Amino acid sequence: FCQPGGWQLSKERKQPTFFVVVLTDIDSERHYCSCLTFYEAEINLQVKTSQQVTKMQEKGTKEVEGEEESGLIPPAEVFAPKSLVLVSRLDYPEIFRACLGLIYTVYVDSLNVSLETLIANLCSCLVPASGGSQ
Repeated sequence: FCQPGGWQLSKERKQPTFFVVVLTDIDSERHYCSCLTFYEAEINLQVKTSQQVTKMQEKGTKEVEGEEESGLIPPAEVFAPKSLVLVSRLDYPEIFRACLGLIYTVYVDSLNVSLETLIANLCSCLVPASGGSQ
């Protein structure tokens, strides 16, 4: 559900997207799945172009690891989608959007904060009852 359009690589970095999916379990209880999808540069993709394969066949050479023409795509050329998902029985989409945005910012900007600590702090926050005071 976090990749409704399918998982596809992109040649350009796309803006992050946020949406909420409501899942219903066997007891008819709702679960709100907040999804923040962003695109990250892929570093470890190896793709042989038809020209590279043809050159290798013409030369009769075998691929050698570390060869100058290794077929690595430069990171800025291919972006892969990643999703952050928060599942809750509470319907607070704007709060969840802010939480996922915070995690995304810490991750993308490589801030000196442990993601595990950040998520643990977010999970320990008390959420006020609906209609109650902030």
